[in-house]
Formats: sequence, structure tokens, C-alpha cells
Amino acid sequence: MKNHSILGYGIAAAMFSALAAGTASAQDQRFISLGTGGVTGVYYPVGGAICRLVNQTRRDHGIRCSVESTGGSVFNVNAIKGGDLEFGVVQSDVQYNAFNGEAGFADGGAHENLRSVFSLHAEPLTVVARADAGIEDFDGLKGKRVNIGNPGSGQRALMDLLIAEKGWTNADFAVAAELAPAEQSAQLCDNNIDAFAYTVGHPAGAIQEATTTCDSKIVPVEGEAVDKLVEDNPYYFKATIPGGMYRGNDEDVNTFGVGATVVTSADVPDDVVTVFLDAVFNDFDAFKELHPALANLTPEDMVNQGNSAPMHPAAEAYYKEKGWLK
Repeated sequence: MKNHSILGYGIAAAMFSALAAGTASAQDQRFISLGTGGVTGVYYPVGGAICRLVNQTRRDHGIRCSVESTGGSVFNVNAIKGGDLEFGVVQSDVQYNAFNGEAGFADGGAHENLRSVFSLHAEPLTVVARADAGIEDFDGLKGKRVNIGNPGSGQRALMDLLIAEKGWTNADFAVAAELAPAEQSAQLCDNNIDAFAYTVGHPAGAIQEATTTCDSKIVPVEGEAVDKLVEDNPYYFKATIPGGMYRGNDEDVNTFGVGATVVTSADVPDDVVTVFLDAVFNDFDAFKELHPALANLTPEDMVNQGNSAPMHPAAEAYYKEKGWLK
């Protein structure tokens, strides 16, 4: 820091005044990162909205939040485990499997320090197919060129489970592409793939891109395999994508899905989690207006649904004080 002696007294006085008023000095600044997903999904704009709310009051608490576009849910959980992220948006099934060391996390073992913060919007498995591909439902994907999702993403984890439940393998597709969400709509409309699967809240930029750029449709995901996954796993549920939300898709489409959740680590300090929660809940109506996927949220549902890992103690205390935790 340069030493401007003439202004030194004034600067010192201003700093003393600011600190006396409870604002955080530059030396007290702390940085947190919130991992999200691809920029065309819902995780990224929702994460960006949360960080903006945190940063609006950073002079008071000294915490600066940055939103990170990542490979998705699995990446975020592993980055939190490795200490590279403080918070992450993850699918509810990924949260469950990570904490319990199941499914794709079996080899690495349970992430016992994973802690839930709150849940967000519903995320139906959304299968979008070219209108000329002859695909009417999920079974119609067999023998087609399908983007099953990039490794490390929540949709890839869900697709792997559904494919296995149906007794299929990736060899049952003509092509099993591993494109990131930002690539899949362009690849569909360029006729490099016939369909893609995406777990995402609605409305979603990637689905809007696919349905406005070329003739494409959302196809249902139903049947015995879906019924069994929903019956056996509390973090899956039947879902409907409303008709009229996207061009050329006027009818409701039945599918199933997960919920988006925000998680952290037991190692993240209580005061950091409390600042994070204050940013969301102190002006909750404003938070819900930040993205259409958030419009129907209630604090009670966010606290009591979709969170399978133990709640961070600061979050638990916060919700008990508010009377939201059942």
C-alpha cells in the first residue's frame, strides 16, 4: 500500500469511523465461491443472483461471493470435498448419493462433511428431440444419437441410473455424446445429435434455444423404470413440464426429476453460512423475482424438502429461530 503522508490522517480517521460503524475493512475481506453449472442452465443465473445479494451487503460482513460456472452437481460436490468451493448447487439425488457414498460416489466413499443449506426449484429430466428424428418418448432414443450429458453433471448421473434401470448400456445408442449443456442445443439444431437429456428448472435458456432455433420437441419420460426409481428413492418425483412454455410444445409433458439444492461443508464457518442465508431470506420476495424458476418457492419447502445430508448447524439454528424447520 502506498504511503500518502498528507492524506494519512484523513484516511486513518475514515477507516476508524467505518470500523466503528461495523463495516468490514479491506483486510477483513473473505472470499467464498458458489459452484453452479453451465451458463445456459438455471444453476448459473440463480447462483449469480445469490452472490449479488451477498455482495450487496459485503461492507457490513466482509464476505465477497463469486459464482463459478462448473461441470455441474457431481463436480460441485467433489470441489466442496476438496476445499475448492464453499457452496454448490447440486441435484437432490447427487446430494444423497454423495453423503452416503452410493451410486457414482461408491468408489470414493461417503462425503461425511457434506451439509445441506436449502433446496431450490424442481428439475424435471427434460428430453428434447429433433422433430424429424421420429422420437416420441424415452424408448425412442434407442439407436439414436443422444447427448447423455457431460461427466460430472447431474443429468449424466441421472441418465446413467435410468439407462441401467432399463437394462440398456450406452452401446444401445448410435452415439452417446458427452456434451456440456452449453453445446447441446447447437449440436441438436446442426443435426449432429438427435436428442439431448437435461435436468433443469424451467424456463431454461438451453431449451428455449433448441426450440426456437430448430423444430424440436420435448418428449415424455415414463414407464416401469421411471416408476421404480421414483418408488425406491425419496429424492425422485413425478413432474410435468407445462405446455406453452416453449415454441412448438403446446401440451404438458410428463416426466420425472429431482430438486436443485444448495450444499456446503461442515468446515465452512457458521457466520459465513448465516450471511449466505440472510442474503436469500432477508428480502425473500426480491429473491424470488430474480429468476422465474424461483417464483413459487416458500421458506418452509426450501428447508424441509429435498435435503438429505445433515443440515449445517448454522442453517439449522437459523431455521429454528424463524420457525420454519419441522
